[in-house]
Amino acid sequence: MTEPALGYIGLGGMGAPMAMRLLGWPGGLTVYDVRDEATAPFAEAGAAVAADLAQVATADLISVTVLDDAQVCEVVAELARHASAGTVIAIHSTIGDATAVELADDLARSGIHVIDAPVSGGAAGAQKGELATMIGASRPVYEQVKPVFKQWASLVIHAGGPGAGTRMKLARNMITFTSFAAACEAMVLAERAGLNLQDLGRVVRHTDALTGGAGAIMVRDSMAEIEPGHWLYDTFTHTRSLGEKDLNLALALGDSLGVDLPLAHMALRDLAAGLGVPNDRDE
Repeated sequence: MTEPALGYIGLGGMGAPMAMRLLGWPGGLTVYDVRDEATAPFAEAGAAVAADLAQVATADLISVTVLDDAQVCEVVAELARHASAGTVIAIHSTIGDATAVELADDLARSGIHVIDAPVSGGAAGAQKGELATMIGASRPVYEQVKPVFKQWASLVIHAGGPGAGTRMKLARNMITFTSFAAACEAMVLAERAGLNLQDLGRVVRHTDALTGGAGAIMVRDSMAEIEPGHWLYDTFTHTRSLGEKDLNLALALGDSLGVDLPLAHMALRDLAAGLGVPNDRDE
């Protein structure tokens, strides 16, 4: 079976290390970026450097890692003018899920497959080839691209049809940035309490590596209330009790120091229901 010819557009902080891991692909690699300095290392390594998007459009599988929805739409529209039926255009940028669906629907009439395949793991994960990618595509197209994506991702997930990869990425990133906000709130409390923030950071990073952080509770199949006898019921009831105790203590400390902790208040309010073991069971 002939290996697909690959194209890669957008050689920035994420795109460059991802594309680098495709060097030597049996079907060949063609890259494109508006910056000559971005393409130079690829030329030196033996990849073909395209003068324009039309040259990349001859590839069978084209990865796109550009800035935002507007750039994605511009790039995909230009590729579509030159690509043949059967071409797969994979969008690795984080965009709106509606954009992903619209592009997929529009080009399906031409036989071109637009899939959303956003990534998670940051530049460090890209450098190591250990990214996670969440793919919104039909199952046959997913199976087609998986061997290629395995060159730069150690976890490749079929999230569902077009748009599903983006929705999963948005849910994943919501955890990241709400936890960042919570960490900032905790640092305000720690600073007001006279603690060393560098030491607190070391403790958090150390224990997150052991406990799994927020991901440790993400083991359920649904968000429905958990019934007694379920394998998670006792564990999550215990987690709820510990969480509520510690949140109450943190809030009491905040009150004593005059520190407002809105995220902690929200967590105390919502933790039990979120875990699926609401407090009304104990009444």
